[in-house]
Amino acid sequence: MLRISIINEDSRTVITLEGKLTGEWVKELEQSWNKAKLEHEGKPVEVVLRAVSYVDEAGKKLLADLAAQGAELKGCGCMTGALIQEIVSGVKTKLAALSGKKSLALIAMLLTLGACQSLRAQEPAPLKLTLSDAVALALRQNPQAQIASLHLAESEQDKNLARADLLPQAGASVSEEVIRGNIETQLGRRIPGFPEHVGPFPVFTTGVNYSSPVFDLTLWRRYAGAKHDVDAGRSDQQSVREQVTLLVVSQYLGCLRDAATVQAAQARVDLAQALYDQAADLQKHGAGTGIDTLRANVELQNEKQRLLEAQTSEQTALFGLARLLNVAPQQEIELADTLRFFYAPATDVPAALAAAYAARPELRAIAARELSLSDAKRAARDLRWPSVQFSGGWEQQGLNPSNIIPVYTDQISLNLPLFTGGRIRAEVTKADLALQTQQQQRTDLQNQVTLEVKTAAANLASARQQVDVANQGVALAQEEVSQARDRFAAGVADNIEVISAQDALARANDNQIAALYQFNQSRADLARATGQIESLYAAKKSN
Repeated sequence: MLRISIINEDSRTVITLEGKLTGEWVKELEQSWNKAKLEHEGKPVEVVLRAVSYVDEAGKKLLADLAAQGAELKGCGCMTGALIQEIVSGVKTKLAALSGKKSLALIAMLLTLGACQSLRAQEPAPLKLTLSDAVALALRQNPQAQIASLHLAESEQDKNLARADLLPQAGASVSEEVIRGNIETQLGRRIPGFPEHVGPFPVFTTGVNYSSPVFDLTLWRRYAGAKHDVDAGRSDQQSVREQVTLLVVSQYLGCLRDAATVQAAQARVDLAQALYDQAADLQKHGAGTGIDTLRANVELQNEKQRLLEAQTSEQTALFGLARLLNVAPQQEIELADTLRFFYAPATDVPAALAAAYAARPELRAIAARELSLSDAKRAARDLRWPSVQFSGGWEQQGLNPSNIIPVYTDQISLNLPLFTGGRIRAEVTKADLALQTQQQQRTDLQNQVTLEVKTAAANLASARQQVDVANQGVALAQEEVSQARDRFAAGVADNIEVISAQDALARANDNQIAALYQFNQSRADLARATGQIESLYAAKKSN
């Protein structure tokens, strides 16, 4: 659709275009151009392409003709220079036979327009994706997957910080001071014959200082807990990837379902159109009645309505898939797979439960956090133990850099907590409560995993049977339509039987599509429940 607005100003006429310049709208623009030239002869005409998303070959040719006739092309918004280059090239070809200043001036004007204007000529090519391609793209681009990777990187840095507390620390410094001191405040009294103060005198110092823990169980426990936190973060990342995979698979399957619904709806529209034509033809030749034609027409309009609804549902489903894949808003997506049934063996529920307990990243994350909290509890308990710290420094000191001498200090300190006001006991109790909470969460998650595996297995078994029943239903409904159509053509019955058969076929098609979708979705749910959905759907070949 193209919106054409003509504004007549005192000094010019402006033709504004919005939408797609294709098909019949090319002729509409040509008529508007001719009308503007006739009504406002002598005035310059500007053709402004505002929010024009697509221009076909006929539209390009017309724009080139308008430019050759003196129209000033202008672009608004996100327009590229591809189309203007094509226009300029086309006009140059047409004017190649011309000679003289007029031809050169026109070419120069068009080249200037080509350098100044930006026109959007083509929509980006559709992105054709298989299911595995969509999953791989989502795992690379989906924001939630990226955030999970960043959280894992933060856990790695927390581990590095905990490790740094166990390693020696060293630093260097350079300072120059001016010191003036009060002797009376240092000794508490005045000494006859001595001045009240010393200085001011400069002190120059440069050197290094160092420290290192020798024995500190608390720091070791914290480092061990930080390593377990990294394992938990890695499992959390895998859990997010599994969830993203499930969302993409479900959305892709939904798009396939909607695409199959559109195809079925289009087939029913074609059938309804053929039946309407048949009823109209029979009425025309006196073998049918007007009510038969009317019924067929009503059914045709109903099928067209269903087709429009199916097309809208398909489009919105593709929008949702693009959102999960985090692609550019203007990028269109095409599905390379189709909704299909394939053999899947019956699910061994005990084996599936064992696989889920071993593979589910959520369970692995909780197990890693339990180990981390156990280390935190031991670290709190180890605060009662003494810690040994080595520290010291080596410096060059003097009144100025020319008379500095080396000085150093080395010390080993033993710290033994005697009374902490109950802080250690409180920290141990807090860590123990956190550990108990995590254990309860593990039990709850195991119950949830058990429910998910059993539910997915039951749904998959049911969906497998529903596919068989739905396929038989479609075959029977098609046969019913064929027989009802033959009876109506032979004049044995009116087309009420045909309409009823059409409705039965529509229900059978919907049941078949729903059964196929449920089968594929149940298979994805079972893979997610057992922690294997990424390995199943992110393969090079879609399953």
